[in-house]
Amino acid sequence: MTNKIRLYWPLIKSLQTGLLLATGIAGYLSSRPPFSISLLLGLTVSLFLAISGSTIMNMWYDRDIDAIMQRTRKRPIPAGRVDPQEAVSFGIVLAIGAVTLMALAVNWLAAGLLAFTIAFYVFVYTMWLKRRTPHNIVIGGAAGAFPPMIGWAAVTGGIAVEPVLLFLIIFFWTPPHFWALSLTRTEDYARAGVPMLPVVAGPRETRRQILLYAVALVPVGAAPWLLGYAGTAYGATAILAGALMVAFAWRVYLAREGERATRAAKGLFSYSILYLFVLFAVLLVERGLTGLIGGAAA
Repeated sequence: MTNKIRLYWPLIKSLQTGLLLATGIAGYLSSRPPFSISLLLGLTVSLFLAISGSTIMNMWYDRDIDAIMQRTRKRPIPAGRVDPQEAVSFGIVLAIGAVTLMALAVNWLAAGLLAFTIAFYVFVYTMWLKRRTPHNIVIGGAAGAFPPMIGWAAVTGGIAVEPVLLFLIIFFWTPPHFWALSLTRTEDYARAGVPMLPVVAGPRETRRQILLYAVALVPVGAAPWLLGYAGTAYGATAILAGALMVAFAWRVYLAREGERATRAAKGLFSYSILYLFVLFAVLLVERGLTGLIGGAAA
């Protein structure tokens, strides 16, 4: 059993998993829920199982191109350490378990949104968009933007403007984040036949699109504050972090080729992770944790 866990853990352990969990919990706490450790635990475990199951199914389906790409060829499935059929079976079990737990421990709307998110990521993004269009990240990125809406629905049983704004932040954040990475792995994607934007439209157009999305992300990121759903601390953080995002994107735009261009793209990719983490961390403290701690004390 220990060996099995050791083999499968690399399939599900990633920074992306942590970020998605954090955004889901942010959506939950943003609704200023009454203190309920069981509800929060049910949401968190369900999201973790869903993210893990979806990731495993993605790696199962992409095992052929993962074996070609330098960045992914050492993953457990293409490297031959995990049997593909065993892996996909495990992923399906995790996904079904996640939706079932969400329905029983939380509510049916949250479970329905979770099921839709899993299906969208596996069938729409992984099996359809990723290998067919350079817009794969733009459209497919919606799957990673749903956790805040799921977290909100877990408490309220409905959907409101606030979680939709959080959805939009992640949706606009996703293209510059992944395109920055793809600029450093263009040959990898080309060799695997994946039509990422740098492969299809070229690095110049990719840099332009990154800058456009980074600029658009500034008002989108600040929207919760501008519309009165978040406080001054969040607003100041969103504007400053957004300005830095534009600055990093501008560096990518200006760095045309060579090692300088690679460093600029890697810098944007790393900063974009920090951007999302800081934005949602401030939101957690400002909108969520203070109220939750106060409710627990009462």
